[in-house]
Amino acid sequence: MPRHEMKTPRTFTDNEKEGIVDVGPVPDRWRGTDEDRLQMKVLGRVQETRRMFTFVSMLGFGSTLMVTWEVILANLFAILTNGGTAGMFWGYLIVVTGYVFVYLSLAEMSSMAPTSGGQYHWVSEFAPPNAQRFLSYIVGWLCFTGWQSAITGIGYLVGTIIQGLITLNNPSYIAKPWQGTLLTIAVVAFCVLLNTFVARKLPLIEGALAVLHFAGLFVVIIVLWTLAPRNNVHDAFLQLSNNGGWSSDAVSMLVGLYPLTLCLLGFDSQVHMSEEIESAARGLPRSIMWSTYANATLGLVMIVTLIFTWGDMDSIIASTTGYPFLAVFYNTTHSLAGTNVLALLVILPLVGSVTACVATASRQIWAFSRDNGVPYSGFVRYVYPKYNIPLNAVLLSLVVCVLLSLINLGSTAALNAILALDLASLLSSYTICIGCLVLKRLRGEELPPRQWTLGRWGLPINILALLWLLPIFVLTLFPSTVAPTPANMNWAVLLFGFVVVFAVGYYLVVGRHVYISPRERLRREIGESLVEGREGK
Repeated sequence: MPRHEMKTPRTFTDNEKEGIVDVGPVPDRWRGTDEDRLQMKVLGRVQETRRMFTFVSMLGFGSTLMVTWEVILANLFAILTNGGTAGMFWGYLIVVTGYVFVYLSLAEMSSMAPTSGGQYHWVSEFAPPNAQRFLSYIVGWLCFTGWQSAITGIGYLVGTIIQGLITLNNPSYIAKPWQGTLLTIAVVAFCVLLNTFVARKLPLIEGALAVLHFAGLFVVIIVLWTLAPRNNVHDAFLQLSNNGGWSSDAVSMLVGLYPLTLCLLGFDSQVHMSEEIESAARGLPRSIMWSTYANATLGLVMIVTLIFTWGDMDSIIASTTGYPFLAVFYNTTHSLAGTNVLALLVILPLVGSVTACVATASRQIWAFSRDNGVPYSGFVRYVYPKYNIPLNAVLLSLVVCVLLSLINLGSTAALNAILALDLASLLSSYTICIGCLVLKRLRGEELPPRQWTLGRWGLPINILALLWLLPIFVLTLFPSTVAPTPANMNWAVLLFGFVVVFAVGYYLVVGRHVYISPRERLRREIGESLVEGREGK
């Protein structure tokens, strides 16, 4: 892996400092460094949110949002269906390798343009001029869909895990879909409250949950390695499962990459918080990569533990809790109290992840609304001066969660569909923005200056990222079995298609008349400044 070239922060002259525009309701101490202020001017933006996050707190934010080892446990049933122990281990190594190339690419772009717009802003800068407006608009909607789905999907995990625990403790309880929906809404509503009334303490809250995220893993693996039965090395690393009826074990393993891909999805979350990070152009790419390495390592530790200690697969699959990891905990501890405590170590970081997802999703849609990318953009982009947070965008995330969670009332496949929609939407946004960067590099066009760069390795890394993203995106939309029923069909392909058709249709009817891409906005502001300068003379 290449060493990343890191440039030292610039030292500004007095004349340059005088040219840094500092307009907005944010107190001076929360507007970041001179570099941050200059970046905002270059990007054509006004500082409206407080820069409360440092490199360390953003590292905790990214790690807490990802909850890699917890999501591996929560999606254990899908891994058991396709891949088994060997598929889990080798598939995870494939997924980690691919994601490293993707996040290296995103990290470099985040240093070029550290803005809450993220992917849609980068597409606007790097896409061919005749396509940049349309592509950036579509990517904005893909990111909106991906992050709103993430809130609902992880909130639904928390709600239904709680239902599973109740089932384990009270066998007479029958989990109802409407109860899971209400629990999902309750979890997300709680996380919305954290993002409003205690928003200024968010770095501290996420930091505390990050400690639990790291410490909880060691508690779980110590219990499993101490008390659980052992699998042999041959079966752990070489035994593939093909319970989906696919033509070969290899195809089954590829389909089983979906839940593993999900557990490392979303490190662009930190990008959407970039206007709240101090020294963003330097600290943001570092936090993206360090949180990637940290969570990938924790996930590997959990996977190695599981393939040796999860016990009898048939009894786990037959568990009435809906979550095989609860059966693993109970079979290991033979104690309801012990299982409840271990499950709590999974649930609390997942709640932290929902909290971080709400912050991320609200900043993404807020940034997109600044360019009139969504209906009622004036309402969505409003930032309350007292709080310096996009409160309307936060509340919009709650509304979208309520609507998405209602899908569960009509289909037991809701969770899989929502999580797969999250995965497909964000992976496609990564593919488009990295593809635009590759095209720009192949054309030999100059890239924006950045403090964190891949140097001469940039183009090969970008191409490898695309070669991994394209097949993974297709596999995301596969069902878990060859002959799916309506109950286990992967309906994400239908939801994703609807989002794309809606976004294209809305763009043709409304968006192209009102949407101003970041590149166009900056050009207009530069033109207006030149006109004002000439009139002044």
